[in-house]
Amino acid sequence: MRKTYTYKPNNITSFKKQLLAWAQQFYEVVWLDSNNFKKAYSNFDAVLAVDALTSISTDYHDAFQNLKEYQTNTNDWIFGYLSYDLKNDVETLNSNNFDGLKFPELMFFQPKKLFFIKGEEVVMQYLNMVDDEIEDDIDTIQNTNKETENDHQKLKIKRRLHKDEYYNKVENMLEHIHRGDIYEANFCQEFYAEQIMLNPLSIYNNLNGISKPPFATFLKFEDKYILSASPERYLKKQGNTIISQPIKGTAKRSTNFMEDKELKEALKIDEKERSENIMIVDLVRNDLSKTATKGSVTVEELCEVYTFPQVHQMISTVTSTVNENTHPIDILKTTFPMGSMTGAPKVSAMKIIEDLEETKRGVYSGTVGYISPSGDFDFNVIIRSILYNKTKQYVSYSVGGAITAKSNPVKEYEECLIKAKAMREVLEN
Repeated sequence: MRKTYTYKPNNITSFKKQLLAWAQQFYEVVWLDSNNFKKAYSNFDAVLAVDALTSISTDYHDAFQNLKEYQTNTNDWIFGYLSYDLKNDVETLNSNNFDGLKFPELMFFQPKKLFFIKGEEVVMQYLNMVDDEIEDDIDTIQNTNKETENDHQKLKIKRRLHKDEYYNKVENMLEHIHRGDIYEANFCQEFYAEQIMLNPLSIYNNLNGISKPPFATFLKFEDKYILSASPERYLKKQGNTIISQPIKGTAKRSTNFMEDKELKEALKIDEKERSENIMIVDLVRNDLSKTATKGSVTVEELCEVYTFPQVHQMISTVTSTVNENTHPIDILKTTFPMGSMTGAPKVSAMKIIEDLEETKRGVYSGTVGYISPSGDFDFNVIIRSILYNKTKQYVSYSVGGAITAKSNPVKEYEECLIKAKAMREVLEN
């Protein structure tokens, strides 16, 4: 079904930039880049999928069942996203908040052309119908200008929620916590601009250059774009092993070496941040147990602190084992949406989130990734991401944080601004 061709460019860094620039001609593009972040459970340094042979696009009604049928019948590589609002397919919930982006709630495609980058090598997999284009494509990619125009029109970022409103809503959430309705919930706010024309590739390159995250994504479906500098993995399936790596706990960086080290050490022992992380680990363990073989759910790493260019992050790793006949879509459905973006108990948290937030989350705090022909998959969490609808000329990014009994509304707001910094810088030039 696919022809495989291995190629070794003279300069892999340059080739990656040319490859992504070349991909812009297609209506469907998914680019996943680890930015050479060396961590366990990594298969590729980067992957590019372009040009749909088949695709699926749907709202939340029976979305997971439709995806299951599509993935089973395709029996090939598929790439795409699940939006947060597929929660309404999993539970009896709804999404009635304002939506300026208007993305489909689920979208996947079967690419004609695939590029897997590992080390200095590129493995290309082309469907048989286009395999005669491989050599021409390599020539064209190597002659593609990798530089992009940085300029875009001046834009004014607006906030959907003003600071005082944010404080009031966090206080409201704290009342729910003190009443015992929830232990923790992720509360998000949107920043946006209207009547905007952007160069999505330029925006992505600048955002990725600032953040260099392990789960960076450039996704294009016709006129809709996800430009993501995500540091977080949602879920990976590797054989019969399932891996979840929730992030909870954030601290800013400092240019002063000693101060930066102190900020990192302070995050490691921060009681509030650790309790946030541990609550979500418990939720993830519960989610994974729905498909796990008995006794196989394991916490491999608890509250480890990792350093990224913009922030320090507290990450845990939870794994499980599934039976060979467990369908990959069932594993996604029983864990979605991810615990780090919802709260505990999960359904109660999602109801309160819907009530207090002003914006429909849509793709934000959903996931983008791939499923392989063997049923393996890898998906990130769509955070630290700029979302753009070119036709509607609407650009948006959202940020949030976990609210617990120990939360201070002022500090939570400050944490949101730290998370938003790279996206604001890129958009405001």
